[in-house]
Amino acid sequence: MSQVSAKELEKKLYIYIEGTPYYVLDVKFATPTARGASTMAKARVRNLLTGAVLDKTFTTSEKFDLADVEKSPVVFQYLSGIDYHFMDNSTYEPFSLSANKLGDQRFYLKEDLEIQALKLNGSVVSLELPVYVELAVTQTDPALKGATASGRSLKTAKLETGIEVQVPQYIESGDIVRVNTDTGEVSGRA
Repeated sequence: MSQVSAKELEKKLYIYIEGTPYYVLDVKFATPTARGASTMAKARVRNLLTGAVLDKTFTTSEKFDLADVEKSPVVFQYLSGIDYHFMDNSTYEPFSLSANKLGDQRFYLKEDLEIQALKLNGSVVSLELPVYVELAVTQTDPALKGATASGRSLKTAKLETGIEVQVPQYIESGDIVRVNTDTGEVSGRA
């Protein structure tokens, strides 16, 4: 198994921290001003098994094993209770993940959405969503007359998957919006 040091950490790496697989969401390096202090790596990581997002700090001399994560194309099929059901596009095998395991990712899933399943040792541990998904607005305040895209005021809107986001004033119920799956921000109409 190959290793990477903390000073080589970068976004989108899959690593093991204390035997648990994590996905690196963001990493920043800080150099303390004290003499002899070593550079620190501050990483925001998501646990692939639980979906929990954590902030971790490492010295640059620490080393991590790279996780051998395999990506497989899948399609989200339907929601049944708290289980989200998928089908692997290459093997046509169905599988399901619970709402707890998916965490906030579940708010970006709609039927027939094609995504990547992340497999560790042959079993699906997490999903990799596209950067943007298109979701319908199901509930929001009426649009203000004269509101334009250049206006900066926002209002709350509920989308078809149940997530609440901030949208520009000109967005109405029934509109389709593009939502960033990393930040939850709306980038406008689709």
